[in-house]
Amino acid sequence: MAHEPAEHASSDSLASAEAHAAAGEVHEHPNWSTYKWVALILTVITIVEVWVYYIPAFVASRLFVPALLTMSAVKFVIVVLFYMHLKYDHKLFKALFTGPLMIAMATLISLLFLFGKFVKR
Repeated sequence: MAHEPAEHASSDSLASAEAHAAAGEVHEHPNWSTYKWVALILTVITIVEVWVYYIPAFVASRLFVPALLTMSAVKFVIVVLFYMHLKYDHKLFKALFTGPLMIAMATLISLLFLFGKFVKR
């Protein structure tokens, strides 16, 4: 049998949905309005990043690199939470993602201090 009857296919999908619900995996997906606001926030942050780059006094200051790193990190978190749906995943997956991320961020910031990127010359 190459094709299954419609009744059998729908009952399988219903059983699968019930199994996911029993495992606590059901979550409400965000609607288009949520994605619209997320995209707007990401656009505003990107505009601020570009604007900051074109201010010579700010580029020469000690706050330039930390400001760009902070804005980049915020954009990264927003993308991961909403577009990769990490916000709605199980806590184990969140921990498996955020743990190594924190280690990587601490390593990068330590290297920036080590090589004097936070020191005004």
